Amino acid sequence: MDLGIAGKWALVCGASKGLGLGCAQALAAEGAHVVIVARGAEALDAAATSIRAASPGVSVLAVAADITTPEGRAAAFSVPGGPGTAFDIVVTNAGGPPPGDFRSWDREAWMKAVDANMLTPIELIKATVDGMAERGFGRIVNITSSAVKAPIDILGLSNGARSGLTGFVAGLARSGIAAKGVTINNLLPGKFDTDRLKATQVGAASKTGQSIDAVRAAQEAQIPARRFGNPQEFGAICAFLCSQQAGYLTGQNILPDGGLYPGTY
Repeated sequence: MDLGIAGKWALVCGASKGLGLGCAQALAAEGAHVVIVARGAEALDAAATSIRAASPGVSVLAVAADITTPEGRAAAFSVPGGPGTAFDIVVTNAGGPPPGDFRSWDREAWMKAVDANMLTPIELIKATVDGMAERGFGRIVNITSSAVKAPIDILGLSNGARSGLTGFVAGLARSGIAAKGVTINNLLPGKFDTDRLKATQVGAASKTGQSIDAVRAAQEAQIPARRFGNPQEFGAICAFLCSQQAGYLTGQNILPDGGLYPGTY
């Protein structure tokens, strides 16, 4: 299927590895030019090199910056050869805040979580959405978490901040921009085989005294698909949400989790 996004410009955040990289790879494979942003320059350069090798016909611009800061966003919007703020596709993505007990979180911890996982996506949307509407096409995909659908007690910072973004998007997606060809959707990843998942498994192994292999096996056994997801299939879902064919899909929370969430709705 031709997704109809060849020649479009995409901004993909947190794209040096994991789910963000999977999204950037999938969009580039469909012919979209990509500006990829992440804080680690070395990993980001490696990611850009791999995308260029796999999709030689597209422009791949790498911006080593912290997208959660005004300076980082300015860098992404001013990269030489890029489209400025005239992106056709924006994929927001920021690392989740640390787990813990809510009793230990002070105001600074909460503000950091809200800034990274709610306000930063809103700032990126604000900078690009009106231009998308004027041009008659736009796709915004926010990578959030399955914890928005099924909250996890130790991830209270993430539960709160990402749920705030979800509520905001629900209203904006159904505003006047929907009639102008702009869609906004959220992707809520379950357990994908990324560095973040591996880090949580190391923590769980340390806490329980089990081996990491035992922790992984136990987690996989809970998933109806009996496996973790991979960044490439996540990226394919993202690319479809950014396609011409997905123009009638907006304001939705898409939950790729191998069937782990047990609810009907």
